Amino acid sequence: MVRLVALACAILVVIVAALTGALRSEPSVAASVSQFLLAWQSGNYPAAAAMTTGKPAAVADSLKAAYSQIGAEDLAFTMGPISVHGTSAHAYFYASIDLGRGGQPWNYRGSFMLRQVGSRWLVVWSPSVIVPGLGPHDRLAVLTAMPPRSPLLDSAGQPLILRSPVYEVGVIPAHVTDAMLTARELARATGLAASDADQMRAQILAAPPGSFLELVQLAPRQYAKLRTALRKIPHLAHRRVLKRLFESSVPDITGRVGTETARVLVEDGDPYLPGTTVGLSGLQLAYQSDLIGTPTTQIIVQTPSGRRVRVLKTWRGKSGTSVRTTINGGIEQAARQAVDGIALPAAVVAVQANSGRILAVASHGVPGLPTVSPLRGQYQPGQAFTIVSTAALLAAKPSFGPNSQEPCYPGFSVNGQTFANVPPEPRAGKGPPQFRDDFANACSTAFAELSLNLTPAEMIAAADDFGIGARWQLPISAFVGGMVRPGSSNSPALPADVTGTHTVEVSPLDMALAAGVVEAGSWHQPSLVASATEPKPPSRATLPSRVLSQLRTLMGDTVRLGAARAARVGGVPLLGQVGIAPLVGHRGVRSIWFVGYRGNVAFAVLVFARSADYGPALTIAQQFAAALRPSS
Repeated sequence: MVRLVALACAILVVIVAALTGALRSEPSVAASVSQFLLAWQSGNYPAAAAMTTGKPAAVADSLKAAYSQIGAEDLAFTMGPISVHGTSAHAYFYASIDLGRGGQPWNYRGSFMLRQVGSRWLVVWSPSVIVPGLGPHDRLAVLTAMPPRSPLLDSAGQPLILRSPVYEVGVIPAHVTDAMLTARELARATGLAASDADQMRAQILAAPPGSFLELVQLAPRQYAKLRTALRKIPHLAHRRVLKRLFESSVPDITGRVGTETARVLVEDGDPYLPGTTVGLSGLQLAYQSDLIGTPTTQIIVQTPSGRRVRVLKTWRGKSGTSVRTTINGGIEQAARQAVDGIALPAAVVAVQANSGRILAVASHGVPGLPTVSPLRGQYQPGQAFTIVSTAALLAAKPSFGPNSQEPCYPGFSVNGQTFANVPPEPRAGKGPPQFRDDFANACSTAFAELSLNLTPAEMIAAADDFGIGARWQLPISAFVGGMVRPGSSNSPALPADVTGTHTVEVSPLDMALAAGVVEAGSWHQPSLVASATEPKPPSRATLPSRVLSQLRTLMGDTVRLGAARAARVGGVPLLGQVGIAPLVGHRGVRSIWFVGYRGNVAFAVLVFARSADYGPALTIAQQFAAALRPSS
């Protein structure tokens, strides 16, 4: 009860304060002004109209229509000064109009004349009572101009979003006889909420009557799917235009854009425009607020034909900010062409070895097989992981090297687990080859035996050096690879992990960064946005020069003489390693890898196939590497 009394007192103080200046004039004038404004504010238009000199029905219609034309959701009036001159008076008031777009209210000062008629003071009616300068047949309208969505750029400043067809679906407001019906049916057809329909209705009523008002933008595939339903919606129109909106040269990075009546923007407190683009995934989502900008909104007075009479209020918007990525346009194009050249699911991820900058991400899918996820996928790398295992062996055993004798068996059992070479190694069991031959031909049985010379701590240390399990983050979703720490040297996990199976899980990005370690000498955290300042993990020491030199020799032999010889290129050599592992959860499907580098570009190729054949991955690797400029 005490709270209610305090609140009532506070309200009384506000009212008295608002009326202080007015009550110095004739009390009956102030009372008439107050009653008129209160009736208008509360939506009692007949009562307000009865306090004017105009025709009550016409005045009531004008008061009701004026703010609904601009989609006002609420209004509040405050009395201003009143001056009295005999039987006439002049009153000022202050209006605050909530336009319902999450932005600032429209505030303005209005005024009107009053005339004493008998014992009453009546408002001298004209449309300018509502808003100064409003003529007899004029209407209020809101013009909202959204800046074009700013682009995502490659490292050279070129757009990553391609020009492609877009269907703008909307109306000519003057042709719409039932704005609520049109808005509701469009919202239903496109899967929007009832609140979105209300927003679209308000925009239809507020927009210039003779101009096309875009309500939603649809990609051609969306439009084709909805065409029949859209044709049944009264007074709906569309036009086909070209925009940089829906198609990307790097879809795995940029993500997708959708359009709606910007419910997301309203929730963020920004003014909206029907059809505003909204990032749904990738960088389009991560940098939505940067890319979209804010609209310029004007409240205008216009004639029934739509001619602008005057501008009453302008809220200046601002253009969005483009986001420059680390993607190299030429390298991305080479990756795209390489993966599109085979009829299997495939992906290429390329990074700058000495910085971790992501240069290219390309993927290609086919029906009937799972799709490769180049950044978020969690896959076993198979023998491609022997780059890491070999670094562990070379660091742990200084006497061990490329010329050490190590047999390649057709099969090898350790700790109750049997290993075989997939694909079979023709020379397995035919004499004691050197370790360089085992590496070059991705001999799993040799590495299973060599795992007996490693401790779990040594294997984990090598994995750390190659960033496997490092804590890093990109502005888009990506999998951070890792391996489970083996419990002991005789654990069945260790031999399997050495051969890139069991607990080892990586993405193509992880393996591209691992290949970069051999070129650059140390691991670098990946980056994707050139201007972003992302937290860096603790710096990693450079691998010993002896280990790096021997790894480079071994990876060179793999491409020059070994299992990856089909990927050879002229000039600056390509170095790498291959691998095959089962694709967990997809019986009969294998992950086929090539991981390597040419010059300063390190990359990973991953292909899904039902056969145990390095060929598809090597074809992609050769085509991609051949297109590289080694100085990249």
